[in-house]
Amino acid sequence: MAAKAGGPDPSGNPGLRLMIDKARAANMPKDVMNRAIKKAEDGDKTSYDEIMYEGYGPNGIGILVSALTDNKNRTNSDVRVAITRHGGTMAGAGAVSFMFDRKGKIVISREDLDMDEDDMLEAALEAGAEDLQTDDDEFTILTDAKEFAQVRDALTEAGFKFESADLAMIPQNTIPVPAEKEETFQNLLDALDALDDVTDVYTSAEWADED
Repeated sequence: MAAKAGGPDPSGNPGLRLMIDKARAANMPKDVMNRAIKKAEDGDKTSYDEIMYEGYGPNGIGILVSALTDNKNRTNSDVRVAITRHGGTMAGAGAVSFMFDRKGKIVISREDLDMDEDDMLEAALEAGAEDLQTDDDEFTILTDAKEFAQVRDALTEAGFKFESADLAMIPQNTIPVPAEKEETFQNLLDALDALDDVTDVYTSAEWADED
């Protein structure tokens, strides 16, 4: 879809470049990416719609489900079943999304990176980032959505390697997952992840145990 919209050359198509980076991060084989781009070059007529579904999990946890589909009825039904069968509820457009901000999100592993939090923050801000979040394993850099490509490229030129780099919906506030609902909520997320049409799932969940 990105190649159809902006052409098959990633150097002149930022949307395609982002998708290629995302596919590489997910270890997608190069020939699979090339076949998809070739399909667009050959004039594939299949029409896809991008849809954002909104819902709630336990304790009012917000859920956003991004999907790309050639059959809205099928995807609507599949997403609804995945959410409602596991204790969630569907919500109307805008009911949940206002609680999230669209941001660039770049994750860098701290393993083998000889840099403390202050140095990483300085490098991120110098590249144009908005914020840095840190845990024992990773640095997470957040950017304005419009500045994402610029920040990503600046950090790449500075020699940083990314675990992932993508646009994401970041919750303004998180909500704890009730201990007695953890398994059910995880099953809900697994059911959404198993749907072929679903491309991303975002939540405002705060897990008691990060693992």
